[in-house]
Amino acid sequence: MLDEFVRYLEAERRYSPLTVRNYRHDVSQFLAWTGCADSEEELRRITTDDIRAWILHRTEEGHLGAASMNREVSSLRSFFRWLLARGVVERNVTQPVSSLRTSRRLPAFVPESRMGGIVRDCEFPTDDFRCERNSLIVLMLYACGLRLAELIGINRDDFADNYTSLRVRGKGDKERIVPILEFLREKILHYIGLIERQNICNSTEKALFLTHKGKRIARITVYRIVKEELARGGVQGKKSPHVLRHTFATHLLNGGADMREIQELLGHASLEATQVYTHNSIARLREAYAKAHPREKDGKC
Repeated sequence: MLDEFVRYLEAERRYSPLTVRNYRHDVSQFLAWTGCADSEEELRRITTDDIRAWILHRTEEGHLGAASMNREVSSLRSFFRWLLARGVVERNVTQPVSSLRTSRRLPAFVPESRMGGIVRDCEFPTDDFRCERNSLIVLMLYACGLRLAELIGINRDDFADNYTSLRVRGKGDKERIVPILEFLREKILHYIGLIERQNICNSTEKALFLTHKGKRIARITVYRIVKEELARGGVQGKKSPHVLRHTFATHLLNGGADMREIQELLGHASLEATQVYTHNSIARLREAYAKAHPREKDGKC
């Protein structure tokens, strides 16, 4: 049944390979723990108490945090919803199970003053393929607010004819159009011209971001590139592609962009996912207030 469920996620839900892999891992791990064989008869024997016992096992013995546990339970919810729709089980045993309460953490982002210097360094054109590719990766993540999987999935024909916009395939294979700013457009054109002049791209590969052998770049390579580039730019704390996505959203909000517009640019399904950036804005205002207000500086508040 698990193999059929995975094929459903790939073919009908069109989830990314990484998401499908996580779902398979979560469900198979639970089934192995229960000792339940992957058959209709065995799956019908699973109860809500089994789900709750699994949560206790993972959080107490496995020391799993609430957010990670909720993700695993979400995988089980999807699996049992699918079983119910298929008529394999009579009820979804995960339905009575509540999600664990999580503390809301503010998304990490790079301050505008620091990001400005990084962008200026990345804008400077060179004839070095790796340097241009790495710089463009940072600029695309920051200027377009892309997810890591979205960046890797970009093909050269996803751009409009004049390179002023980009068609992005997001979660659930949903598409959105992201505008390309002029400074980024010039960088893209320079990079594409470079890989053509240096004959890096082979005739069958459509990917924008390539290895030196002309193949589509890997997730781990992009992650390493971003970490190195941000460290070189003096960024402290977390350094990842998603930090640049958070930075994009936070800077837009601080610059006065409408929340709905940011939601559309990020490809969020709901406004609630976007509203977390308002907390960053409030935190920034509170910090500025604490530094500037005379009563706060005198310690009299």
